[in-house]
This record gives sequence, C-alpha cells and structure tokens, in this order.
Amino acid sequence: MPRKHKVTRPITDSIMLKKFLDKLKSEGEMGERNYAIFQTGKVTCLRVSDVLALKKDQVFDKRGRVKKEVFTKDKKTKKQNRLYLTPVRDVLEDYYEWLQDYEKKHPYKKLASSEWLFPSSRYLGENKPIAENTYYRICHKIGLKLGVDWIGSHTMRKTGAFIIYEQTGHNIGFVSHLLNHSSEAMTFRYLGFEEERKEALLDQINFNRV
Repeated sequence: MPRKHKVTRPITDSIMLKKFLDKLKSEGEMGERNYAIFQTGKVTCLRVSDVLALKKDQVFDKRGRVKKEVFTKDKKTKKQNRLYLTPVRDVLEDYYEWLQDYEKKHPYKKLASSEWLFPSSRYLGENKPIAENTYYRICHKIGLKLGVDWIGSHTMRKTGAFIIYEQTGHNIGFVSHLLNHSSEAMTFRYLGFEEERKEALLDQINFNRV
C-alpha cells in the first residue's frame, strides 16, 4: 500500500519562496529540471501529474522556443487546458538549453533526446518522465531543510493559486476557474482558507443585537 503524503500547503511568504526556489535549483545534479518543474506548475496551476506528463513537442518549437499556444488535457477532469506560458518562458527556454548541454556531457542519459519535458535521470534508456513520488520527495526534503514539513509536489500548484488570489484582489472565482474546480468553496478548502474565511465573517457579526 503506498505511503500517504502529508497534506501540503502553499508557500505564502516571499522570503520563504525565494529560499525554497534557490535551494531547489542549486541542489543536486537535476536542480535545473526540478526548478523548471516547480515554476511551470506555479504559473500554470496544473496538477503535478499533468505537469510531469508534458512532452517537449507540446511546449517547444524546433528551435527550442516556447510555443505561443500550448494545449493539454486535465488527467482528472478530462477538460482541455490552454496553457499561458509567457510568465515562465525564460525559465523554460533556459532549461531547454541546459538539457542540450547536459546531454553533451552525459550522452548516455539521453535527457535532451527524451520526448518528455521533464525526463527522469534514473531510468537509462527507458525514456520516462520523473515520477510524482520522486518529485514529492525532492520538494519535501528541501522543505525540511528550511524547517517546515508541509512542502511537497502539490505545493507548486497551491502556491501559484495563492499568488494569483492575492494579486487579483482575492478573485476566488478566477482562481477556481484556473484550477478547474467545480465551486469556489472547493478552492477555499484547497488553499486552506475555509477556517480563516469563517472566522473573518464571524468577526463581522454583532452578537449583541438581533
């Protein structure tokens, strides 16, 4: 039976987010890949399974430039998604160049030749994307080094949703639409806002009058 992961939360502090991203990018041989995954998930608000299922030819043209229109299908809801990648274009194009350089140095790993946008570095010759559990462990381990135990692979999506919520004047309807949620209440629960929202509303009640 697979081990259950601890419930993850969004990173809601800019300093913590920078520390996390810096460590994610700098730690380990695959830091550039791991960083690009998080940034892609944060900007697109895709589920981690959908981010890891992306293929290079969906995202890049033949010159290694991010395409203007990128379409994908949500694995869970089966809905079509049109991805807006402009905010993460530079990250992805830098990552593309890194893949080419990496394969020149390690030709037997075939990362640049893989069809997957975020290939695994473990399965030589098998052409697989990085596994979701593997990416969870990478993110969680860095979170522990920063003193928190609630960071995991889903943190990237939740963090992106939180940033959009804050910077759109708390437009929960827009965030709910981006997440393909069926209701705003689901989005509040997803972001962990349910209790905060309830308390904020109760604080406005005058219990001394009817």
